[in-house]
Amino acid sequence: MTDIKVIKTTDAPAAIGPYSQGILVGPFLFVSGQLPIDPISGQLVVGEVKDQVHQSLKNLKTIIESAGGTLENAVKTTVFLKDMNDFAQVNEVYGQYFKDHYPTRSAVEVACLPKDAKVEIEAIFYIG
Repeated sequence: MTDIKVIKTTDAPAAIGPYSQGILVGPFLFVSGQLPIDPISGQLVVGEVKDQVHQSLKNLKTIIESAGGTLENAVKTTVFLKDMNDFAQVNEVYGQYFKDHYPTRSAVEVACLPKDAKVEIEAIFYIG
């Protein structure tokens, strides 16, 4: 059986429930949905959806880096949006983090997100 390793870093927001920031299984890292929570204050970033997308992606970046990878290792992301009308703004920020390597992606509108966030982003990485 493949070893399962829990990934946890204090440089990203702590889980707000009974789940892990990330789980490394073989060469794959599964990162839980990252809300736009500032890891220092523990508070949701307020403001435009762009500000929230930046923070969610910074949190993802921190977790993958703590596991020894980079955003270039991303193979799949899922973006949960409170309002699909924000999609263009999400793409604008998203493109600043994924420039030459675009992982596969799904984007869905949801009725509500924890802490009334505008966005949440989860990802799967390959660290081979």
